[in-house]
Amino acid sequence: MTNYTRQARILTHQGAMAMLSAAIDKADEIGQPQCIVVVDASGEVVAEVRMTGAKFLSRKSAATKARTAASNRGASGDVPAAMRPHLEMATQLSVTGLPGGLPIKFDGEVVGGIGVGSGTGDQDLEVGRAGLAAIGADAV
Repeated sequence: MTNYTRQARILTHQGAMAMLSAAIDKADEIGQPQCIVVVDASGEVVAEVRMTGAKFLSRKSAATKARTAASNRGASGDVPAAMRPHLEMATQLSVTGLPGGLPIKFDGEVVGGIGVGSGTGDQDLEVGRAGLAAIGADAV
């Protein structure tokens, strides 16, 4: 028998809001206002915030990081450097190799991505990981 459907987990808006809250708390703790974007598995924005003092253009990079992580099922910073310009052109700047995008996974199943921007790459990742931890997602 052929299977034409499968059951899938989906990220709820409650989960996205819990991620935002935890990520904001971490950004406050480290003293770096951030733009934080949470997308579902299809790359659609579920929740986002630009914290007071965060760079407004970082909202765009945070969204691109989140979509890259959800689409590639891996951290945005893991996009091979040699492939970045080609992927950016082929996707009309919808893919980035900048660090700060992490997939949201449960038992290896991707349900979305979180993207963070406005700090250093390490700060962006720290804030993103706080968001993942808040909902019990797989650590990245």
